[in-house]
Amino acid sequence: MPEVENPFDKILKNRKKSLQLGTSEGGTLGSHHTKVPKGYAPQFVNMTNLQKTAWQNMHKFVEGMTVSQELEDDLLKAHINLRGEEYLSYVLFITLVSALVSLVAGIVVGVLMSFAYPLYKSILVSVLIIFLIPFIVYFMNMKLPSMKASARARDIDKRLASAMGFIAAMGSADVNIDVIFKELSKQKLYGEIRNEALWITRDTEILGYDILTAMKNAVGRTPSRKFQDFLQGAITTVTSGGQLKPYFMMKTTEYERDAKLDMAKMLETFGMLAESFVTVVVAFPLFLVVILAIMAIVGGNGVYMMNILWIIVLVMIPASQFMFIFIMGNMTKA
Repeated sequence: MPEVENPFDKILKNRKKSLQLGTSEGGTLGSHHTKVPKGYAPQFVNMTNLQKTAWQNMHKFVEGMTVSQELEDDLLKAHINLRGEEYLSYVLFITLVSALVSLVAGIVVGVLMSFAYPLYKSILVSVLIIFLIPFIVYFMNMKLPSMKASARARDIDKRLASAMGFIAAMGSADVNIDVIFKELSKQKLYGEIRNEALWITRDTEILGYDILTAMKNAVGRTPSRKFQDFLQGAITTVTSGGQLKPYFMMKTTEYERDAKLDMAKMLETFGMLAESFVTVVVAFPLFLVVILAIMAIVGGNGVYMMNILWIIVLVMIPASQFMFIFIMGNMTKA
C-alpha cells in the first residue's frame, strides 16, 4: 500500500518552493504572472453619482474624523466596496440634505397647521419633523452595513449544510482545498458562500497568497460564525498534520444536524405566529368592532365611535397584517 504524504510536510515543501520564488514573509508572492480567462477585464470600484458628490463635498471634513474599526469591519463583512471615510462622508451628506429638506417641510407643515390647530401643536409637529427625520436617516444608514452583514451571515448559515456536502464530496475525491474553493466559487446555488469562496480564490490566484493565508483572511472578514469555525478548523487540521477528508465529513454531519434543529425551531415559531395571528389580527379586531358598535348605539356618541372604528379598520388591521407578513417573510428568506 503506497505511503500517504503528510499534509504538513507538503505545506513545508510548498513553503520552501514559495520562498525560492520570492514569497515575502507576509505570504504574498513578489512580481509574478497570473493567467486570467480570455476577454477578462479588471473590475473597478465605481461609486454612484451621489457617493461621488458626497465625497467631493465632505472629504475635507471627514478626513479629520476617526472612523471606528467596527464600521470598517461591517463594511468589509457586508461587501460594501467603500472605505470607512467614503461611507461616512456619504452618510453625513445625505443627513445634511435630509436636514435641509425636513427644515423646509417642517416650516411648511407648521404654517399650514397653525390655521386649524393651536400654535403649540403646530410648533411641536414642526420640531419633530425637523429633528426626527435627519436622526432617522443618519441612524439607519450607519446601521446599514451591520444589517447587510447580518443578512449575509444568515444566508451563509442557511446554505452551509448543502455547501458542506459539496465540499465533502470533492474532498473525498482527494481534490486540493484551493481547487475546492475555486469550484465552490462557480456555484451560484450557494449564495453568499460562493462569494466567500470567490474572495478566497481571488487571494490565492490574483494576490498570490498561499491557501492557508487566504483562509485566515477569510476568517477575519466573513460575517458568519459557523463559517469562521469551519475555516479555522480546516486551518488547524492542516497545520497539525491531520486529514481534511474526515474533518469535512464530520462538519457535514454537524451542519446537517444543526439545519434539522433550526428547521424544527422555525416550524414551532410558525405555529406560535399562526396562533398569534388568529388572536391578534382576526379575533381581537372583530370583537373590538362589535363592542364599539354596540357602545355607539347604546351610548349615543356615534361620531366619536365611528372615528375609532375607521382607525381600527384602516390603520390597525392593515398594520398588524403587514407586521406578520414582514416577520414571516424575513424568517423564510433564503
